[in-house]
Amino acid sequence: MGTAVIVDVIRTPSGKGKPGGALSGIHPATLLADLLRTLVTKHDLDPALIDDVITGCVTQAGEQAVNIGRTAVLAAGFPESVPATTIDRQCGSSQQAAAFAAQGVSAGVYDIVIACGVESMSRAPMFSNVGDKDPSVGPLSTRYPEGLVSQGIGAELIAARWKFDRDQLDDYAARSHRLAAEASDRLQQDQIVPVGDAVLDETVRASTTAESLSTLKPVFQNAALAERFPEIDWSITAGNSSPLTDGASAALIMSEEKAAALGLTPRARFHSFAVAGSDPLLMLTGPIPATEKILARSGLTLDDIDTYEVNEAFASVPLMWQSHFDADPARLNPAGGAIALGHPLGASGGRLLASMLTYLEATGGRYGLQTMCEGGGMANATIIERI
Repeated sequence: MGTAVIVDVIRTPSGKGKPGGALSGIHPATLLADLLRTLVTKHDLDPALIDDVITGCVTQAGEQAVNIGRTAVLAAGFPESVPATTIDRQCGSSQQAAAFAAQGVSAGVYDIVIACGVESMSRAPMFSNVGDKDPSVGPLSTRYPEGLVSQGIGAELIAARWKFDRDQLDDYAARSHRLAAEASDRLQQDQIVPVGDAVLDETVRASTTAESLSTLKPVFQNAALAERFPEIDWSITAGNSSPLTDGASAALIMSEEKAAALGLTPRARFHSFAVAGSDPLLMLTGPIPATEKILARSGLTLDDIDTYEVNEAFASVPLMWQSHFDADPARLNPAGGAIALGHPLGASGGRLLASMLTYLEATGGRYGLQTMCEGGGMANATIIERI
């Protein structure tokens, strides 16, 4: 099997995913196309050499419908011979895109691939692809007669079962903003491609404190569900959750041999991959089995890993993961996470990869672990090795 390497990974700033947000005036295909063009220009790469463009996008509706990856490739001015596909593994879509790209390279199917992702939550609002019918109702009613619940309720259930109180959740959320603000000049400028006047992430609030977050009301509180789940204390707020976000990310992935032939210097190599399913009611616990699977497969332990990027969909998720593995909290999302940096669903996997690689380079670390909870009860895990 060949070795797949990361030549580069870049992203846009995160924009607030609502009308008036920094990126809300830009068509999502244009947002991604500009990033694709930047990636090949930066490395003086003939785009005709690209074997495929694998794109993550969750809400494939409206402007994000009909294979937005192909739309972006054409909008970027790439040759018509460059194909593209768009995939959906919920929040892990662009992480899965990178895994598919690297696996294709390792298998000898590809020489050069771009793994990317995009989500404009201001222009294609979450669940706008659902319509007026819940796609899980009917097919799953026999197996789950009481019905599945939203990710927000899953986050509440995790907080209750792992006994995280409101103060712990708000403290963690404030930490995310503090670390992201501290890293904004030191780390993020190396990975962010400015979009117009947007240079840094619009979602980071340096002034955030646990005290200010404590004034926010729970957003998922529901009388009917309170009767079904009496253990819930209703602690998940907008402040300790990731915000609605616009953004795009892109990674240039190729074989080690092709990088050498083109005179390109890889930044990292892919070491191991795993994907796991988990309880679709709790929904967000998947990073635990995914991490267990990838550690067993890689032969590494958490002590070997220099940084862990565990997506902060909600504060209860990384806290759950850290508690389960008794992991070093200083290595967990050390430059902030999605609570501060935003969570543009289809692009978030690439954002985490950029954060992880940039941090490894800044600190001289060797291995990084990335894992993300995903809708429907799943998770991806990836380990990279800095070169």
